[in-house]
Amino acid sequence: MSSRRDFLKTLAAGGLLVAIGGRAGAADAPLTPPPGWVRIAPDGSVTILSNTSELGQGTGTAIAQMLADEMDLDWRTVRIEMAPLEQQFINPGWGEYATYGSGGVARQFAQLRKAGAQARAMLIGAAAQQWQVPAAECDTQAGAVLHGPSGRKLAYASLAGQAAAQPVPADPPLMPKERWRHMGKDVARLDLPGKTDGSAVYGIDVKLPGMLYAAIRQCPHFGGTLAALDAQPALARRGVKKVVRLPGAVAVVADSYWRAQQALNVLKPEWDLGAASRHSSAPYRAMLHEAMREEGDLVLSRNAKAEDVNAAHNAGAARAVAWLERSYSVPLLAHATMEPMNGTASVKDGKAELWLPTQAPDLARTYVGKALGIERDAVTIHITLSGGGFGRRIEADFAVQAALLAQQAGAPVKLLWSREEDMRRGYHRPAALLRLRAGFDAAGALAAVRMDSASDSVYNYSRFAMDKQYTKPFDGSAVGVPPTRCYALPAFIRRTHTVEAGVPLGYWRSVAASQNDFASESFIDELALRAGADPFDYRRGLMKPGSRERALLDRLEAASGWRAAAAPGRHRGMAFAWANGTCIGHVVELSVDAQSRVTLHRVATALDCGIAVNPRNVRGQVEGGIIFALTAAFYGEITVKDGAVEQANFTDYRLLSLAETPAISVTILDSNEAPGGVGEEAVGPLAPALANALFAATGKRYTALPLAKAGLRLA
Repeated sequence: MSSRRDFLKTLAAGGLLVAIGGRAGAADAPLTPPPGWVRIAPDGSVTILSNTSELGQGTGTAIAQMLADEMDLDWRTVRIEMAPLEQQFINPGWGEYATYGSGGVARQFAQLRKAGAQARAMLIGAAAQQWQVPAAECDTQAGAVLHGPSGRKLAYASLAGQAAAQPVPADPPLMPKERWRHMGKDVARLDLPGKTDGSAVYGIDVKLPGMLYAAIRQCPHFGGTLAALDAQPALARRGVKKVVRLPGAVAVVADSYWRAQQALNVLKPEWDLGAASRHSSAPYRAMLHEAMREEGDLVLSRNAKAEDVNAAHNAGAARAVAWLERSYSVPLLAHATMEPMNGTASVKDGKAELWLPTQAPDLARTYVGKALGIERDAVTIHITLSGGGFGRRIEADFAVQAALLAQQAGAPVKLLWSREEDMRRGYHRPAALLRLRAGFDAAGALAAVRMDSASDSVYNYSRFAMDKQYTKPFDGSAVGVPPTRCYALPAFIRRTHTVEAGVPLGYWRSVAASQNDFASESFIDELALRAGADPFDYRRGLMKPGSRERALLDRLEAASGWRAAAAPGRHRGMAFAWANGTCIGHVVELSVDAQSRVTLHRVATALDCGIAVNPRNVRGQVEGGIIFALTAAFYGEITVKDGAVEQANFTDYRLLSLAETPAISVTILDSNEAPGGVGEEAVGPLAPALANALFAATGKRYTALPLAKAGLRLA
């Protein structure tokens, strides 16, 4: 709602639409509420709007739990819907309507709680006014306002009109933790019934009257364009309506997807590769190594000075009499979401309407408008369920393509990428080389640590390169969280090197942590071994006493049974990480036979994610992150030859099978800290925990992923 007058008009239409978080003021003053609208219907049913795309993580349910507790709602009356793409629903942590960075709960916890408390106070005020009693004498219980002295009770639904007219309190009291009935509980997800009975609508399920279907083939070499095309073979096939030429692609529009794809298969487009990438994987690895010979860009924390960081490191290095150095490498990776990229669009009368499984509807809206030559406000985005995201659906390439095809076809069009197209034309996790070097003084104590990394920048490609300016003074997309966030490493220095990959790169679940944690936590284990210390004890010695990090290590050690002897033939490794306000650690237990077959017996995880709004969701996200990371560690690799991806489907981009998946236990620390992320945090430390366990089993350090290339196989 843009004003209180609009708000009251909505109220008059029936029920209560609580503009949560609005500020009091003149009748025509614009409202700027934080996210979260709650609709209370005359029948008492409650609809909570979520501004977080549902990718399988269940954040919408957590948002509903927060608002339900602060408003004191009856959970049996609650359901969720996606909020419209409007200013008042932006995630305040990101400043846009988007789902990424594990920020659905963590980045708006305080704002959502305050919003619910404001709505509850308005309902109490309405009841007190009706009863002509002080508001202080009133309380709430499960969707009703109670007046203690008289025993009177009014349902929220009956207070709708009066509540909407109440002034919005600036700083209402929050519901105390002892009165929470939903937060911190294993509440069943509100989106699951629809997914179980088939009524849930994913992007791939959207149907519109008169809708056509499109299949697309993009130039397999990144940067190539369409030079020539004979469209007649496709146009001659049954059901084909149009062949559309795009700058770097050709698409067939037909009355069914099958017919569109079959017609596309008979086309023989000619590609202009004059400006196309010629990069290949093996030469690129050599380029990364060559880049390491240079100094690179110095990474500085806030308020740090380059001269101070360099001087401290040089002084520490001068005391070193012995050095330990290790390099680590990781390849390009695909997102491999179960639902390929797709979008449905209708373009007419200078307006566009799209149905998208997207993580970034704000971005899609902007770039669809630019592509069509219309105002951003003339673009409407409906956010559907997504069959996985992992960062891939932050991009808007498929949205722009769907809109252009609908414009050309003059009818609604659903664009669906084939699995092969999805694999070959994605935005990939960067390939990276990392080197750590530690110096030791005459007494054997750690004196200086240096970390170098080389990769290309996500900022150069993702989101139509709109963040490219952030590559300087150093590339934050590659740096991520430095190990000094948790460990007191003396005379630490970090440098990065940006090496053009010639392949579109994007945000991949856990982003920089997926490569940096592998390197730093593997190296920390080597430092512990050199010091003759237990890996847990060594890490504790680098952490601040009394810190959350040390408490987490203690809990992980106990939960994993680290001090107890493992069964014969079994070996353990551990790793720890901090990301997005969450401390997390894994212990991997495995065995390796004489044929290098690895059996994964168990992964024990402990995390402190602050207040766990829905522990069931937290456990599910951690389990999913572990499986996702195991796939990458053992099998994941995208290779490129002359600027074209060589993999095409799950036959050559293998995923972890159910039979290969270990038992997983997840321990959540009881915490009163603000919520941290849980969607990405389990990914980074899994690979080093696995590599450290493999060292315990074999005596060999594995420093390159995927492990299958080193001859290891999962039993």
